[in-house]
Amino acid sequence: MLRFRQAWQHQLSGPGKSAQELQAAGKAAGALATTAPVAEGAAPPTFSILVAARNEAENLPLLLQDLSRQYPVAGGFELLVLDDHSTDATARVVAEAAARLPFPVRVVQLANQPGAPTGKKAAVQAGIQVARAPWLLFTDADCRVPAGWVRAYAELVAQDAEARFISGPVLLTGRGWLATLQGLELAGLVGVGAASIGAGQPTMCNGANLAYRRTDFLAVDGFRGNEAVPSGDDEFLLHKLHAAFPGSIRFLRRESAVVQTAAQPTVRLLLRQRVRWASKWRHYQAAAPRRLAVLVLLSNLTFPVGAGLWLLGAAPGAAVLSAWALKLLADVVFLRPVLRFLGRPGWLWWVPVLQLAYGPYALATGLLGLRGSYEWKGRQTTAT
Repeated sequence: MLRFRQAWQHQLSGPGKSAQELQAAGKAAGALATTAPVAEGAAPPTFSILVAARNEAENLPLLLQDLSRQYPVAGGFELLVLDDHSTDATARVVAEAAARLPFPVRVVQLANQPGAPTGKKAAVQAGIQVARAPWLLFTDADCRVPAGWVRAYAELVAQDAEARFISGPVLLTGRGWLATLQGLELAGLVGVGAASIGAGQPTMCNGANLAYRRTDFLAVDGFRGNEAVPSGDDEFLLHKLHAAFPGSIRFLRRESAVVQTAAQPTVRLLLRQRVRWASKWRHYQAAAPRRLAVLVLLSNLTFPVGAGLWLLGAAPGAAVLSAWALKLLADVVFLRPVLRFLGRPGWLWWVPVLQLAYGPYALATGLLGLRGSYEWKGRQTTAT
């Protein structure tokens, strides 16, 4: 955990520019802003923003509003909404908004693709086939992005010619104890993912905030090799690109790049989501994420296993409490700077509460994830 903290602290990019600085830069950029759709035959934009959506008519207007407020970037950007067989007004909402938005917008409907494929990977592949920009930027339809989001990626791309895959930070929002514990858990995952990238052994990222080059996706044959796994459009590609281009993975540690999304409102929906996440770990080919998954599980079983041994008389209570205290200290040492960056330093007080619940929670989701079967967005999904 100390090594992870050091790797986090040494991440490049820092907190980024203030909103005032970004606005000033935007005004200076003038015509380079996304002030008008790209004309027919014009040069391609710098970024193609891809958003996979299934029945997101309620959430998309907020994301579209955020994108309309983005600070300018050289070359501008386009938006592709990838409609995964929605049964609501998702496509209509996007089509109606397109006329008012200051950048090109297209809807790609999987129902019109050959074979009518389903799932996020199929949606991403369909979008990449028609994307015009060299860089692909991803978020989810139920996310909120800050005004400096695209600009933050553009600055890193301009500064670092070696970058091929960029992972961004994600913050969970919501009120109440359940949302706070979810947010704390995800903050830990974001921090570990960033630290592992900084240490040169990428393990995890979040598909709600990442970017990579279109040519590199094609160079490693995209999702080939894990098509049967419904989830993992983000991490499997991360591992493939790291293997193909070592030293090319970056983490965008900038406050202006933090994407927000709502925590799951109920325990049932939370477990469904986490089982979906856990279903992919047994398919990892790289050793680093496998080792990390086992380490996280075992370390979080410290207290429940220790408490069981104490009740059976096989271990003294002082030893059990000492081991748990050491685990808590390690987590606090690592999480403190991560939570400061995310603007949630008060969550640190919830670490003991999360630790008490995390052992059985991690074991349950891990075992359920081994089945590879779960329900998500109205679909029953099985990974082979």
